[in-house]
Amino acid sequence: MPLPEIGPEQRRARLATRHRLAAAHRTDDVGAIVDDLVALHASDPVTVYLSAATRMRTPALAPIEAALYEDRTLLRHHAMRRTLWVFGHGNARLAHHGATVDVAAVQLRNLLKQLDAAGVPDPAAWLARARATVHDLLAAEGPMPARDVGTRLPELAIPVPIGDATVAAHSRVLLIMGFDGQVLRARPTGTWINGQYRWAAADAWVPGGIGAALEKQVAATGLAAAYLRAFGPASREDLKWWAGWTVATTKRALADVGAVETTAGYVLPDDLAPVPDPGPSVALLPGLDPTTMGWKSRDWYLAPELVPQLFDRNGNGGPSIWADGRIVGGWVQRKDGTIATELLVDAGTEARDAVDEAAHVLEKLLGDVRFTVRYPAPMQARLLA
Repeated sequence: MPLPEIGPEQRRARLATRHRLAAAHRTDDVGAIVDDLVALHASDPVTVYLSAATRMRTPALAPIEAALYEDRTLLRHHAMRRTLWVFGHGNARLAHHGATVDVAAVQLRNLLKQLDAAGVPDPAAWLARARATVHDLLAAEGPMPARDVGTRLPELAIPVPIGDATVAAHSRVLLIMGFDGQVLRARPTGTWINGQYRWAAADAWVPGGIGAALEKQVAATGLAAAYLRAFGPASREDLKWWAGWTVATTKRALADVGAVETTAGYVLPDDLAPVPDPGPSVALLPGLDPTTMGWKSRDWYLAPELVPQLFDRNGNGGPSIWADGRIVGGWVQRKDGTIATELLVDAGTEARDAVDEAAHVLEKLLGDVRFTVRYPAPMQARLLA
């Protein structure tokens, strides 16, 4: 029996609709935006705000900050591929038990070896005491930066070797506790574009923390379902790469969700019906946006000859211009605050006008804020010249 047909145009219609790039599908519900994308990349703090704001009917930064630090409906957490993400609570729990636990185990082994190399007599016992001490400090006094933890607990600030350098052990303890979901990243130490955060005891910052324990394969199944709902159709290799899983975990997760194979990849069993054409759509997405980084195979939304201009050598996607479900160019913020854009393919006059309008909206949103892209696209050097 032939596989169900899902062509490139239908894939792009799904993308523009489900990733809220089409104007009719935008919303000011920040939590819904994040959940619809499973999570937002947070390696660059700017990505979180601009990924969400671009998909809002009324782009604004304050609702995103409120969701992160006041309502606390969004959580920063290391998960798939040891990447820092922002999740809603439900997907944070799935990602933690379906992906982070494996990453945490590796990090724990590394830290115990580093403590041993530093001359700590019983690394496991030392680390257990350090965890409890750090947790008690944060629970009693509230969020604080790593440097303040080291000042308050100097006995934990011993130097440990990391490669050819040394770092204070308390910073590695906080990192391990973060992977384990014992602590969470709270407000940054500077403005919203700053990537240095205060640390909070997870159970004090968010009741229940990351959430109740969940068997790994159950969590992996839930995470696969969330991914396919947002990114399907997707190949097995797409899911394996995105989640950072083994082949075996990926195969089982697809089987457990009852994924149906189509000509373009796997979809959920209730997701075979065509998605209506969402109409014209244009969006300026930041570097590492989850849409840009959602698939390993990208030729249906990105012409292969454009990859060297938009992705660095490590595969990090820079700020991109999207039109009708495909990447058509890139953009950058100049020192004077203007948004410079360049279309790399002919997207038509209407799209060009919509790109100009989106650039003006982004300039207004950013105001006096100036930021540097952490993983710039190669073409940005040309736009900044």
